[in-house]
Amino acid sequence: MKDNATLHLLFNHTLTQDQKEDAHKTLHIENIVYFPSGLLDIWREIPAQKLYIKDMLYGHYAYMSKACKKGDYILIQGDAGATFLMVQKALSLKLIPIYATTKRQAIEKVVKGKSIKTSIFEHVLFRKYGE
Repeated sequence: MKDNATLHLLFNHTLTQDQKEDAHKTLHIENIVYFPSGLLDIWREIPAQKLYIKDMLYGHYAYMSKACKKGDYILIQGDAGATFLMVQKALSLKLIPIYATTKRQAIEKVVKGKSIKTSIFEHVLFRKYGE
């Protein structure tokens, strides 16, 4: 882990305040950078019916190769196959790919005879892929 690292974000959400604080505290992150919005739009909409997706990720590979530096962290979460491909690329560039773990609390209540279930997710920690 290097001090003053950058955390690059390739996932479908916005970091919560707890996640930001944890990244600064435990990963010694100085900068948090989202992938460009056009690439995030593609990331969010990887079609379930598309058999081969590698060609959809060339822009992501190019951006990562240009914007990320050896030892930077990259939070990668999304479509399982796309995540696998991007983690492989990140490792080849000597980046540190991570994902966020959460604790889920389910609350169920009955309203007018119908059950309504709400899930509350709470950040726990960041974990390196492969550990």
